[in-house]
Formats: sequence, structure tokens, C-alpha cells
Amino acid sequence: MIRISLFSIIYLFSVQLFGQTTSITKPRVLISTDIGGTDPDDNQSMSHLLMYNDLFDLEGLVSSPSYGSGSTAEIFRMINLYERDLPRLKKHKDGFAEPSFLRSITKQGRKGGAPFKGYSTSTEGSNWIIKAARKKDTRPLWVLVWGGLDDLAQALHDAPEIQKNIRVYWIGGPNKKWSANSYAYIAANFPDLWMIEVNSSYYGFFSNNQTPDVVKTTDYYQKSIQGAGHLGKDFKDYYKGEIKMGDTPSLLYLMNGNPNDPTGESWGGNFEKIKRSARVVVDRNTSLSDTVAFCTVVEYRFQGPKINVPADSSVFQMEVPYGDSKQIWPGYYLGEGLYSLRYAPKQAEVLKFKFTSEIQGFPTGEGQLVVTNLWPGKPNPQDYLLGENWFSDSTKPSDFDGRLQGGKTIFKWRNEVLSDWAERWSWLK
Repeated sequence: MIRISLFSIIYLFSVQLFGQTTSITKPRVLISTDIGGTDPDDNQSMSHLLMYNDLFDLEGLVSSPSYGSGSTAEIFRMINLYERDLPRLKKHKDGFAEPSFLRSITKQGRKGGAPFKGYSTSTEGSNWIIKAARKKDTRPLWVLVWGGLDDLAQALHDAPEIQKNIRVYWIGGPNKKWSANSYAYIAANFPDLWMIEVNSSYYGFFSNNQTPDVVKTTDYYQKSIQGAGHLGKDFKDYYKGEIKMGDTPSLLYLMNGNPNDPTGESWGGNFEKIKRSARVVVDRNTSLSDTVAFCTVVEYRFQGPKINVPADSSVFQMEVPYGDSKQIWPGYYLGEGLYSLRYAPKQAEVLKFKFTSEIQGFPTGEGQLVVTNLWPGKPNPQDYLLGENWFSDSTKPSDFDGRLQGGKTIFKWRNEVLSDWAERWSWLK
């Protein structure tokens, strides 16, 4: 295997961008994150970003919680920790962003998922995406999405011309489940978007399929982070210090390798071009005879009573068992007696669910769905057709990490990544 030179992105090289040859050093980066919500891996990834921000031209930190209670308050709290550790970081590297600057580019996006149409009203966060994308610069704006796509969808709706100026690396999977409506809007209306849709490869960064020569994520805190400044002390609060950082591959992709070639080797994985995104539309409840690939957008449509509510009102729900509780997914009234709901299963399983509603005459009931393990699965006439620059997880059997499609394309670099990060943690001790 050919090894990638460390941090090759920081060296000057010529690339063809928007019809002209340009030399670049640092990538322009905007982060959209649901930090502060139900999954604290965003906090771990934010620590990583702050400790490596000298490698990027950061242009935005947008709080975009499709689900949960994430907000800018949590971003500001992380910046405060970084500010206390910054003097030690500066002793080893130049180019770290000032905390005041990071606060100035922190913006609040949408709280909660978009309605069925995939967008709603603009937010401070979506407007900031537009502003950054419109900035005169020969470099594209890399939008790294660590949560739902709701603010990105809103920005594209409000300013569709920015599509040509941005490149997206999106951690999908569960985030696709929470933002199925905004994803559907983008796939249907912006198929030419430059997009890396990562539905499973990112799991490789915290996979438990370990080999002896790989740095163990379970004892990394004790060996490398413990005693390392304020960020290090805070890190213990997430998963008791065990590494997850499912969003970090988006940063790793820009740190090592050629980001203009998603099919090439990089710390953030290598990907395949896809010409379609799996979508299934059904006008009934599904059963064990129905099979879809994981991360397929399953669109349920029902005929029911005509009711006098605004179009796109949430009037029914899908209940899915989740451990000892359940997750609730909203369904919408589209008018003229038509009801619809989108759901994107995140993993291979036999999905059980039921539809409920207070609308008299609505077709409620229990259902099931068989979900398989290879995205995007078999072609379907209802699939979203994509352009030339949409990429996703490798389908090669040799790239599977157990059941994780594409997992090895990231897993194999974890030793190098964590060893390099350990050096930066040592600067804080």
C-alpha cells in the first residue's frame, strides 16, 4: 500500500477549480454540528477540530440540531476551554484562530428537523452558510456536516446559486434518519451538488474490530489525554473518555490525502461515485415481504380523510421501539386527503413500528420492514438520480469492517491519526 504523506494538504499544489488552476494551502471550512444534543461524540470531534484548527481557514461553526437540545451555548463552552489551553498550543504551532474570532463565526441554525417539504424559514446559521459560500475566493467552501442537513437545505433553497461554490462531506447514517426530509429535498433538487455522503464508513474510526497494531480507543484517554489541559479534563465527560468521534473523519479527509479525489486514499476514507440515491415510495403499510437497503429514504403515503389544517402540518406519527423506550417520527398532511412520512433506517435489521394519529379515519396500524446491509442496494425507478459529483461508501467486500460498509477505508488509518493527535495532547501537559 502506498502511504500518504503526513498532512499533504498543507503543501502547495495545483488543482482545477471552477475552470481555473489555483494554488491553495488551507481549505476553507464551515462546520454544521448538533453538538450538545443526545450524542456527545460531537464534543469529542470539536476538541479535535479546535486542536487542529491551524490547518484550516474556519469560516463558520453552525449549531444545527435536527434532534435534541444542541445550541451555540455548547460551542461557546468548548471555545472557552480552548481559550485556556491556547497559550500552550501556540508554543508549538502558529496559525491557531483567536477565540474571539471563533465566537464571531458561531451561529445558531434550525432547532428540530425540517417539515416534509425539506425546508422552512431561514436561520442565522443558514444565512451564514450563504454568506460564506458567496465570499469571493478561488477555493471552494467545505461544508462539513456533523448532524442533520436542515440548515444546508435551507441555504440551498434560499440561494441555489451557492451549489457551485461548496463541497459537502456529510456524516449520514443516523443523521440521515433525523433529517430525511431535508436530504430528500437536496437529492431531488440539487443532484449536481458536490457531495460525499458517508453512511457507514465513519464507524470504522471507533470500530471494535481491533488488531494488535492499532491504538486502542478504550485506553487512549489514560495513555494520551489524561492530564492534558482543560480540553483533556473535559474529554473525560464524554463516553468516560473512550474514543468515538464519529464526525472527525470529515476533518481527517481534509488533513491527509487529495480532497479533490474522493476515490483516492485519505484518513477520512475513500469513496465511490454513485449515480442514484435509494428511495422507495409505498402507498400502504409494509411487512416482512418488503426489503430495502439501509439508509434508503422510505416514503409512506396514505389516503385518509380531508381535514382543515395547513399543508405540511404534522398530524400523525411513526413509533419505533428503541431500547426500553421508543422514537417518534412525525408524519405530515399534504392536502386533499394525502398524508406522508419519510424514514431512513440507519442499519440492517428487521424494523418494527406502528402508525398512530388522533385523526379519526386515519389508517393506523403496525408494520415491519426488512433492512439489508449494502447501500444503495438494488436500483428502483423511484430512486433519486444524481449527477457526476456525488460519492458514498465503498461497496467493495474487502473494504467492509465486519458488517460496516467501507469501514476499513477509515479504520486502517486510525493508528496514525490517534498517534498524531497524542503528540498534540502532549503539548497541553
